[in-house]
Amino acid sequence: MKIQDRRELRRRLFQVAGSQSGLFTAAQALKAGYSYAAQKYHVDHGNWKRVDRGIFRLAEWPPERHEGLIRWVLWSGGKGVISHETALSVYDIGDADPIRVDLTVPSPFRKTAPGVKLHRGVLPERDVTMFEGVRISTPTRSLLDTAAGYLDGDQFATAVSDAIRNGKTSRGELLRRADAFGAEAALRLERALMDMAA
Repeated sequence: MKIQDRRELRRRLFQVAGSQSGLFTAAQALKAGYSYAAQKYHVDHGNWKRVDRGIFRLAEWPPERHEGLIRWVLWSGGKGVISHETALSVYDIGDADPIRVDLTVPSPFRKTAPGVKLHRGVLPERDVTMFEGVRISTPTRSLLDTAAGYLDGDQFATAVSDAIRNGKTSRGELLRRADAFGAEAALRLERALMDMAA
């Protein structure tokens, strides 16, 4: 292969990995032009680091803050969205410190792994955003998801207060959408908002 061709392959791979904290999947590398034999070569020669089965990291890429979360989105084949408590933690809303990564995936998704807590469902596009390279549920959606009981009352109230005070959502937006998440979620949200007003 000519040097010029190798540079073009590398450029295509960097374009993909650059938006994913230096991470990429075997399928993405294949699409960029790296055969499976070439992928093995780059791992064996230290150019790529194996992060998980079928997930690699460019060896020279400096570690980034949310690299571990991007890994889980890639692990899900790009179908997953960081959500619930993990999303609140990424946004620095409240004091949630989840042990496992919360990932919302479509119902047919069947993979499991230690270190990840799967939530089934498809989030509407208005509830998904990119934040520091991570595909993640919006602050409003993350709060509404956790209103269903994933956080204890005090933690939830603190998260709601932080999000509103920091302009990441509004009281009106939360109240407008709360009923769609069930009566218990709506009640917990109303209590949190009353605590905030007290």
